[in-house]
Parts: sequence; C-alpha cells; structure tokens
Amino acid sequence: MAKHYDLIAIGGGSGGLSVAERAARYGARCALIESGRLGGTCVNVGCVPKKVMWYAAHLAHALDDAPGYGFRLDYFGFDWKKLKAARDRFVQAISDGYQGYLTEAGVELIRGFARFIDAHTLDIAGERITAEHIVIATGGRPQIPALPGAQFGISSDGFFELNACPPRVAIAGSGYIAVELAGMLHTLGSEVTLLVRGDGVLRPFDATIREQLLERLREDGINVLTRTQIRAVAQLVGGSLDLHCEGRAGALNVDTLLWAIGRTPNTDQLNLAAASVRMNPDGTIPTDPYQATNIPNIYALGDITERFHLTPVAVAAGRRLADRLFGQQPERRLPYENIPSVVFSHPPVGTIGLTEAQAREQYGDAVRIYQTRFRPMYHSFTARPTDTLMKLVCVGPEEKIVGCHLIGEGVDEMLQGFAVAIRMGATKRDFDDTVAIHPTSAEELVTMR
Repeated sequence: MAKHYDLIAIGGGSGGLSVAERAARYGARCALIESGRLGGTCVNVGCVPKKVMWYAAHLAHALDDAPGYGFRLDYFGFDWKKLKAARDRFVQAISDGYQGYLTEAGVELIRGFARFIDAHTLDIAGERITAEHIVIATGGRPQIPALPGAQFGISSDGFFELNACPPRVAIAGSGYIAVELAGMLHTLGSEVTLLVRGDGVLRPFDATIREQLLERLREDGINVLTRTQIRAVAQLVGGSLDLHCEGRAGALNVDTLLWAIGRTPNTDQLNLAAASVRMNPDGTIPTDPYQATNIPNIYALGDITERFHLTPVAVAAGRRLADRLFGQQPERRLPYENIPSVVFSHPPVGTIGLTEAQAREQYGDAVRIYQTRFRPMYHSFTARPTDTLMKLVCVGPEEKIVGCHLIGEGVDEMLQGFAVAIRMGATKRDFDDTVAIHPTSAEELVTMR
C-alpha cells in the first residue's frame, strides 16, 4: 500500500522547503522530494553565491575609492580561487543545514525524481506515494539557445564553477543575471562585452532607471552592444571562442561566453498530463491567487509559475499556502502587488510598484512624478563619481505612492523600509512629514520636491 501524506512538496528550493516546514508545524504529515542539493537555485547557484561575488566586487570599488579619502594602497591583488573556496564552503553549509531544518520540523525527505501517476499519486523510482495536497515547486534551469556552437558557452550555473576570472567575457542577455554578472566580472578584472538583443537592459523596469543603468555600465567600461544577437559560436585551437553576431558586433573573439537569456521551468519531466494539470506553452503552470492549479488539490510555487521569480516571493507564497490549508486561515494568500525587488548591479537598482508608463496607462493624467538625481556625499572624494537617481510615482489628489524606483549606492538596503510604507498606502505627504536622517542618500526620498 502506498505511503500517504497530508502534503507533499516536489522540489527542495525556497518554495518547497517553506510550504512543507510551515505545514508540518501545524501538525500535517509532510514529505519533500528532492534529488539534488537542498536550497534550490537561490542557495546553490543564485542569490547567495552571487551576493558573495557582489560583495567582492563592492570591495574592489572601495579599494579604488580609498585614495580619495587619503589612503595609500601599495598593493592590490585578488585571489579568485581563495574566494571561490570560501564561497563554496559557505553555500554547502547552508544547503546541509536544510536537512536539520526539515528534521526539526518533522518533514520526511525523499531523494529522487517525482512523476505524477494521477492527481494524488506520485512515482519515485518505482515507489508510489500519495497525498491529499501536492505542491509543485521544482524551479527552473538556465536556457541555452539552439544555435551552432552554443554548447561552448556557459550558463549562470557555470559562472560559479569558474576557477579564475576570465580575461575576456561576452555575456548574452539584458536581465537581472546578465547585468549583475557583467558588473561583477568587469570589476574583478574581466574585459566584458554585454550583447543585448533590444535597445537596453532590464526591459520591465522603469525607463528612467534603465537609461541610468545603461549609462553607468558604459561609463564603467563595459562594452554594451544593443540590437545584437549571436548567430553561431566556434571554438578555436587554444580554447578561445569566435562569436558570429547579427547587429553591431559583427564578430567577437572571447575567452568565455556566458548565456543569460532566461530560464526554463523544470516541469517537462513531471508527467503533469497524468494529473490533468494545465501548462502554458513555455512550461510555466498557471495558478489562481491562492497558488492553486486547475486541479483543486495541486498547487504551484516559485519560478514555475507566471508571477515574480524571486526567492522571497516563493517563500511567502509557500508559507501562506500552508497557513490556508492547515492553519485555519481560509483567505490567506500572497498579494502580488507592491513586491519590492533589487538588482545587484553596480550601482544597485531597487524598485517597487508601478513604473511611470504603467501608472500613466492605468491612471492617465492623475499621475504625478517626483524625481531627483544627485551626487552622494561619498562620491565627492572618489575618482569615479556616480550619481544616485530616485523616482516616486504618485496618483490622485492625495498623491498615493504607487511606484518607487531607485539606482545608486545603498538603495538595495534602503528600499526595504520604504516598501513597508508603500504597501501600507503611504502618500507623498506621509513621506514629506517624515523627518529626514542627515546626511544620507535615503533622506532624498522624504525631501523630494
């Protein structure tokens, strides 16, 4: 007889771990199925190791800035292998720690790949298990295009396997991953070319922020080629790569090619048809506001859905789903409005709410924009002066803030607190009536005219 659970989570990333742990705390009998390292993309080949590399690049910028503050630096060196070893130990410790996290919560970990037999039954290597509720949280994987020679490039996963900083790198893409890795590699010593299919980077973001970041990338020395696509890749004797491009690049010779053109949801091996779960053509799973698929007892979380592909979103959605199913909170769900997000570019970008274009489409002439661009005090003494830009999108006679968009030093940390205020319905007057903290960059958000 098949072993039965109240809830099974397929996938040991942020969403699966969160929903299983929270459900188990309510007393539900839970299992989590995972074949690889616990923690998913974020812990192993995403947010966590990326932030370590970003910190390294941030320190490199600080060393460049130090002479302006009176420091004389007689030696500058960077040991990529040493950082990689420390980073990998840190990541492994977090991943290993999730085993204890599950054990403490009373969640059974099942190693293997799951395939649906029907809406309540899964097969793992010939063993069948059943559950009242099944949550799909299998995440995604980097896309590699179907182009001649594309296999000679690496993905963002491959970035974390590099044992040295490559001398010349081409990065294909324009989203989060592309601009973040471009900034890190350039700052740590690579000659970087960013190949962008369209006219700019971070296409879904507010136009003002996008333009400022593109300007900053180029001023920093990153070669950004817009309206450019790779058509073929050839590996030469010695290992370098010839990139044959359509657009402004023509042909490029680099040591490393990094594909950052998007991610594919890991849904193709689940046999979802056996459970009659509906999928979109791109492999994502449509859900209602409560994370439910078209099959009432099957749910989907995280990067396999159509909504925000962010770790904290998967965590929040998973916990709220467990609250609803087992915590006697029938209306509990994650509202997908006003989700804050940060891009760890150089400088970082922070955003929440509607862009100016979205607000004008929705509210027309009721939109009012407040914007400032300034030189932070820190950069009054550096050799690479970098401006900060802040933008508030307000609506109606009360000037409710429906969007906040930032780029500059420190915005990654300051956005969290302002996100709370905006989610609570703050108006421009509320910001104006808040006493500024001086001297900071954050004060500009409450002194803007």
